[in-house]
Amino acid sequence: MNCALPDTLLSPFSEFIAQRLGLHFPPDRWRDLERGIRSAAPDLGFGDVEDCLKWALSCQPTAGQIEILASHLTIGETYFYRDMRVFEVLESDVLPRLISARRGAERRLKIWSAGSSTGEEAYSIAMLLHRLLPDLQSWQITILATDINPNFLKKAAEGVYGDWSFRSTPAWVKERYFRKREDGAFEIAAHIKKMVRFSYLNLAEDSYPSLLNDTSAVDIIFCRNVLIYFTQELKDTISRKLHRSLVEGGWLVVSPSETSHILFSQFSAVSFPGAFFYTKDGAVSNAAQASFVSLPPETDSPRLSFPAADTMFPDRDIPAAVLNKRTEEREMTGYEQSLAYYQAGRFSQAGETLAKYLDSRPADAEAIILMAKTCANQGKLSEALEWCRKSIALDKLNPVFHYLLATILQERGEYKEAGVSLRRVLYLDQNFVLAHFGLGNLMRLQGKHREAKKYFENVLAILQGYGREDELPEADGMTAGRLVEIIHSTFMQEKTA
Repeated sequence: MNCALPDTLLSPFSEFIAQRLGLHFPPDRWRDLERGIRSAAPDLGFGDVEDCLKWALSCQPTAGQIEILASHLTIGETYFYRDMRVFEVLESDVLPRLISARRGAERRLKIWSAGSSTGEEAYSIAMLLHRLLPDLQSWQITILATDINPNFLKKAAEGVYGDWSFRSTPAWVKERYFRKREDGAFEIAAHIKKMVRFSYLNLAEDSYPSLLNDTSAVDIIFCRNVLIYFTQELKDTISRKLHRSLVEGGWLVVSPSETSHILFSQFSAVSFPGAFFYTKDGAVSNAAQASFVSLPPETDSPRLSFPAADTMFPDRDIPAAVLNKRTEEREMTGYEQSLAYYQAGRFSQAGETLAKYLDSRPADAEAIILMAKTCANQGKLSEALEWCRKSIALDKLNPVFHYLLATILQERGEYKEAGVSLRRVLYLDQNFVLAHFGLGNLMRLQGKHREAKKYFENVLAILQGYGREDELPEADGMTAGRLVEIIHSTFMQEKTA
């Protein structure tokens, strides 16, 4: 029988796990932590668990070793259509409202399953949309499923499940969307599988919202049974970042045990019979108006991570009083005022100020590109595209402008055109690292894994010229070391056939 590990080792290890993975193991969960490290030790090459702990605390584990730890410390406890009432509300109220609003405009929906485990939640969302949208092929649907555990992601991408994943699941789900295999397992239908994209993402460490990981301008975020594992400080940070990742009128779905008016104070709370949702400002259904709970507003809004035109102000809220004070100290130009509003997430005001500024300076390329980003962050992708093309007409050799055009085209689901723009970026600047990364992602989305690997290898070669902590140009603060980890942990392990 194994002796219990001493608290003198478990205490610093719990702090290490909180810092690197964002997972919270207080003293009353140290036995869970011990079970996790005991199961991880052999995979990390250690026969003795104490030696494994001392090694982890005295060195800097690689991304792959951190993934091994994550796979033993996280729990993938889920099943299809878990919390059925949540899916009933989505089907009867939330999704029909979003679909109706988009049907006459750009037909696109983006849903993010954060902490997706082995994929049952994300596939349940895909099946629901398949039922609700008879004209599904005419829509740009993005279902992103992310997790910190690469083993879970691999299983999810395979789409093969046993009976335990169907407990409490309606019988029609298995009958309509799965094929029983000879080994008794059930494989999800190919047309549902291709609706979901699985990707590694660490909610505690990675940047979001960002176009680099497709976490910007999201309509619905599922983050259920995830925040309970984090420290309170990290919960607050994640809540704010999820808020920024949503479009105006977007929805956040958490588990009943995670609801908190304090933690989600920047959201508006909506109570449905048997379910509880959060919304970013409007979009409250008539049926839910009576139970609408008004919470303190926040000026922060989702910001697509396009190349920054300036770094004049940090990316945070700028109260009107501060803006006015700066105006008194030195008369700000219309462009500077617009940039301040944009950096504060006040896109409507940024657009209004820019429109007046551009009336007198219609050939200001910087102002035009800022208008493109402002429109995109309000979901006005067609207008953003027009402004972006105007900026390119003024400066055809600027690779940053072409990269912005590619990001907008990709957001619209126009992957072929996005690829053309990214290749034009590389023609203008062959070392534009995010263009290589973007092309790798596009190839991956189209199932061209061999071509994708080539572009990711180009990224790794270029990054050899950077220090690990160097921030990459136009990358929303992402460091070279982090991009290397993302490529190794997700993309380079995929098939190259």
